Amino acid sequence: MGKNIVIIGSLLLTLAFVAFGIFAPETMGELANYVLFSFIGDYFGWYYMLVALLFVVICLYAAFSKYGKIKLGKDDEKPEFSTFTWIAMLYSSGLAISLFFWGVAEPVLMYIDPPYGAGETKESAELAMQYTFFHWGLHSWGAYAIIGLIMAYFQYRKNTAPLINQTLHPLIGDRAFGPVGKFINIIAIFAVISGITTSLGLGVTQMGAGFEYVWGISNTPTNQIILILILSVMFIISASTGIKRGIKWLSNINIVIALSIMILIFILGPTMNLIELLVTSTGDYIQNFIGMSFHLEPFVPDYTWQAGWDFFYWGWAISFGVFVGLFIARISRGRTIKEFVIGAVLIPTFATMVWYSIIGGTALFNIVTLGNNELAVRILENMDTALFYFLELFPASSLIIGLTFVSLIIFFVTSADSTVYVLGMYSEETTEPSNKMKVLWGVVIAGVAIALLLSGGLVPLQTVSAVAGLPFSLVVILMIFSFFKSMRNEVADNENPTIKDPRNRKLG
Repeated sequence: MGKNIVIIGSLLLTLAFVAFGIFAPETMGELANYVLFSFIGDYFGWYYMLVALLFVVICLYAAFSKYGKIKLGKDDEKPEFSTFTWIAMLYSSGLAISLFFWGVAEPVLMYIDPPYGAGETKESAELAMQYTFFHWGLHSWGAYAIIGLIMAYFQYRKNTAPLINQTLHPLIGDRAFGPVGKFINIIAIFAVISGITTSLGLGVTQMGAGFEYVWGISNTPTNQIILILILSVMFIISASTGIKRGIKWLSNINIVIALSIMILIFILGPTMNLIELLVTSTGDYIQNFIGMSFHLEPFVPDYTWQAGWDFFYWGWAISFGVFVGLFIARISRGRTIKEFVIGAVLIPTFATMVWYSIIGGTALFNIVTLGNNELAVRILENMDTALFYFLELFPASSLIIGLTFVSLIIFFVTSADSTVYVLGMYSEETTEPSNKMKVLWGVVIAGVAIALLLSGGLVPLQTVSAVAGLPFSLVVILMIFSFFKSMRNEVADNENPTIKDPRNRKLG
């Protein structure tokens, strides 16, 4: 009965927001923007900044403290996947299409409108790269990893079901299985659905714009629906083949394709400038990490810039981290906590910094050094087509654009099939969900995406997802306390094994 309550409750909550988005998209957007830019910006911006940093600190402490040697599974278990496959799968689920569209757009947008100082200067270009690293580096991956780490620990070390409420038992006891626990699970499923739905719907509009720009295929609502249906069939089939087949192989293939695109742009672009930019931006990021993490502006009238960038990203990362964390937990069995944090936080952060230095750095080089202001204009006017205009600047543009479309499609599929797999796990309380449940959730996601796409409710729901990070962050904090309480007890038992033997209790 508990499973049905969670599934029905999450579906009803999702349908309520979908109906809101369909029948009153403008009202929903205004309300969500008010909460993000006014309420959170004015009253909880400080909290978002602190909690995002907290997750990074907790991950690093867990990895490099005495707890780092604890294995996510039995002491003699080996990792289920190779390191390359593991990182490929978590990277495909964690960033997906954002790598391409924001890789070009974000550095340029912050070059034009920096967090402080004058825009459209060489100083604002360097600051733009520094803040791009900030948004896509340790803070984002820390939000994903902290949930994944705790889930993996309880699933594989304590043999619990893959449910968030299960991780709270050491802290609040059997109340974790009551109404409070069920409500947390309902919110978790809603966060997963809203996150992937907005990603799928907005991504399809971006891809449709690319098809129209490159090949003249009209980006009409009908064609967008057809594209959603095609992608949905693909990710449902991929999810149905299992995590060790479809998801695994697509992730491996796509990382190779994405690396090929990055290498081509690196070679064909301003190579030496990009190396210098990576070194400089890495130094700026490390040097100013603490300052950016605590940066607030108490003497300005509002937090419009930070609410639209920093606060939005941290809220979105926490909310979207529910799905990413659950999936990372599923593929991390057999690794130590230290291995997990290095592979799920440090390596992806560095890889993302390299990616943005090459893609975003080349875009900035074209604007700042070569004076190609047309690229900046296109990004401001239509970010969806600006990516393809940018790719046309290279000698082998046809090859790069073709590879990009293939990569975008696979990123969509790997992100969505990972989500379907996670929802199936959550619904059936098992790490090997049935195909029937995966198909059910695939149909739900496709239907919601189509409905919101036609009504114009996708962007408001995306903002709602970012706002949802505020209350859910409290759940994650409780998970952290429960996690360390459980690990302390485990370490204490290992250091005093005699208390495990009832014959020796007097010695304790």
